[in-house]
Amino acid sequence: MSDLTSDINSGITAAHPLAPYGWDADHAQEFTPYAEQGLLPGRLVRIDRGRVDAVVPGDDGVRTVLASTALVATGDPLKVPCTGDWAAIDPGSGPDAVVRALLPRRTALVRSASSKRSEGQILAANVDHAIVAVSLAEPLDLGRVERFVSLAWESGATPVVALTKADLVPDAAGLAHLVADTETVAPGVPVLAVSAATGAGLDVLAAVLAGGTSVLLGRSGAGKSTLANAVIGADVQDVHAVRDRDGKGRHTTTTRDLLVLPGGGVLIDTPGLRGVGMWDAEEGLARTFTDVEELAARCRFHDCAHTAEPGCAVLAAVDAGDLPQRRLDSYRKLLRENERIVAKTDARLRAELRRDWKQKQALGRHMGERQRGQRR
Repeated sequence: MSDLTSDINSGITAAHPLAPYGWDADHAQEFTPYAEQGLLPGRLVRIDRGRVDAVVPGDDGVRTVLASTALVATGDPLKVPCTGDWAAIDPGSGPDAVVRALLPRRTALVRSASSKRSEGQILAANVDHAIVAVSLAEPLDLGRVERFVSLAWESGATPVVALTKADLVPDAAGLAHLVADTETVAPGVPVLAVSAATGAGLDVLAAVLAGGTSVLLGRSGAGKSTLANAVIGADVQDVHAVRDRDGKGRHTTTTRDLLVLPGGGVLIDTPGLRGVGMWDAEEGLARTFTDVEELAARCRFHDCAHTAEPGCAVLAAVDAGDLPQRRLDSYRKLLRENERIVAKTDARLRAELRRDWKQKQALGRHMGERQRGQRR
């Protein structure tokens, strides 16, 4: 083992070259068996067609190497190397390094790759905060916020909603209303109104980002790359204006890049996501819809579907105006979507869903007959 390798694998993390990228004592402990093999720790900062850019310790801090991932290639789409992964890297003697192994992930942000396929797609790994970017240049889509926040909670990261392009909202009262509306669909989640153009809210966002690894999520045109440039203080990410005819972005970010922030922490910028499907996100949905879940706990029947059952506290809250109908509809929609994707890979759950569906059909017919009898 070289003197450099011995020094950087000594377990002393305070002055470790990779400390700005998130290296800590726990990672050092996990890396111990690889250190004994003379391998280097590294973090994957960019993925591109079977090869990765990784930062590893160098003579004067860190250096970036191009590494092959062939040895860790797998048929499982959830185990492929991803931006944010920590790895054991063999620097080799040729032009390219080799990723020998991936360290265990602390968190993983996953979405359904397609509504027609039972595959998940990992978007980012080892993330502490998931920043959901929502543009105020278009009408606020609360359903999209609920979807992104659910996936963020499920990943193990802490979600934060950034309402971007806040300078386009002309009055403070209107902006406050939009923030309040967003807070109602993301209980317990910080909601920040930010503007890369004026700098409003960027100090608060930078303070959040300084606390570890964050990932920017959102559709094309949400202003993610512009926001990344603003918090970094340099134009490191390409940005284009949205299309005038429909307000949509142009996918200027095509890879997931991990960027070091001047105020501390690292940020993963991601391409715009046209669709974000649920992927086994039951716990994430429960945290996003805590208001519905708390009402459901008071229903007469523990398996209440909140459709026509007697003693349903959820429906009672809707009737009283305490729970918006849109909120309940979104909850049902995301639950059904999540059940479908899980059922594609779980035969037992498929059978349970078919049985529940038949029972609900029978209950619906029974309630319909009762209502018709009462009207006679």
